[in-house]
Amino acid sequence: MIAIKEALVLLLAGGVGSRLNILVQNRAKPAVPFGGIYRIIDFSLSNVVNSGLKKVGVLTQYKPLSLMSHLGSGEAWDLTGRTRGVKILPPRTGSKDSDWYKGTADAVRRNIDFIQSNPTDEVVILSGDHIYHMDFDAMIEYHRSKKADVTVAMMVVPKSQIHQFGAGITDNRNRIIDWEEKPKDPRTNLASMGIYVFDRQYLLDSLARDKNEADFGMHILPHAIIHDNTFAYPFYGYWRDVGTIQAYWEANMDIIRKESGISPEKWRIRTNVETEERLADRPPVRFGSASQVRNSLISAGCDIRGTVINSVLSPGVVVEKGAVVRNSILFADCRVKAGATVDLTIFDKNVQIGAGSAVGVGENDAVVNRQHPKHLYTGISLVGKGVEMPAGVRVGRNCIVNSYCRQDSFSRSEIRDGESLFPDGEIS
Repeated sequence: MIAIKEALVLLLAGGVGSRLNILVQNRAKPAVPFGGIYRIIDFSLSNVVNSGLKKVGVLTQYKPLSLMSHLGSGEAWDLTGRTRGVKILPPRTGSKDSDWYKGTADAVRRNIDFIQSNPTDEVVILSGDHIYHMDFDAMIEYHRSKKADVTVAMMVVPKSQIHQFGAGITDNRNRIIDWEEKPKDPRTNLASMGIYVFDRQYLLDSLARDKNEADFGMHILPHAIIHDNTFAYPFYGYWRDVGTIQAYWEANMDIIRKESGISPEKWRIRTNVETEERLADRPPVRFGSASQVRNSLISAGCDIRGTVINSVLSPGVVVEKGAVVRNSILFADCRVKAGATVDLTIFDKNVQIGAGSAVGVGENDAVVNRQHPKHLYTGISLVGKGVEMPAGVRVGRNCIVNSYCRQDSFSRSEIRDGESLFPDGEIS
């Protein structure tokens, strides 16, 4: 019997994540910064390493360069050496969009040679875009104890949210007896976490059975439930799908909320400190004599002269004297100049906000974003990478200031609730 710690891991990191809007304009969803110093993928990858698993294939597709740079050689996660490693599996596409991966199962099928060249008893399949802490050793042991062909990690979620997930109906042995993919009228509140343990040969046989079966939730699992041994592995810890702006903001805020259940330090989440942010080279945080910081996460290299409340700041953020940042998430190397106010807003990297400007202000959260009403509808505004906002500008709720808007892009001094600004100065 092959040891548990030799199970092969396939980490799916190729999703577009379009609901994160401009945060995925230049990067894959798993590469989006999170919690100050991390990327979203750090959580899945750290869980793998902390569970003792040694061989990982990362399936990329959509704008993979930032993700590939972050992963590097795998050294940050101790995934280098003769018996361990992380291998980037780039997209296997032709010249047409239709040649791209058609689903999760199709992505694995197109990389079947990686499975064949790394023989193990089990294959663990994960998503690279969730925030959670999990011991995969325990799940593999459970899978074996049930003599399962496939085991699905599942957790209870409110029925109001179950339409976002695959849902499993189980018997008293936790065997899955029926499956609903994103049901509108659910019969269960047990949701799939997108984490699977497959018997290796069973997975190979399933992928070979019908090449039109593109997705695990839509095709592979329903067939397995009818014909084979499919079990639910119950999970009770912290797990969040951060696929929407609201969910992403909430999960970041959980880091600074007491008793939320998330603790990257206790979970031993690792990250690559040698990427472009150069985390290892950042100086300690500096606090000015007039600064005020309450219930916030402030990363290395930040310079705080103003006020920061209920916010998460990545390395190198500068908050000048008299500036106020509230309920916000600021990526690396942003600057909020003197007297400016930022509230309920997410900044991408290298944003500069002019003196006296106000971003995310107002009380009318009901005015959804005109361009993306299903992305921004709870009051959160977005400011894209490299924006240079002049002094005295006002930006309302549910607004988008697109990446690389410069000072001359601001043809007027107010972006009203629900509006979007583009680099050419167009407002819609």
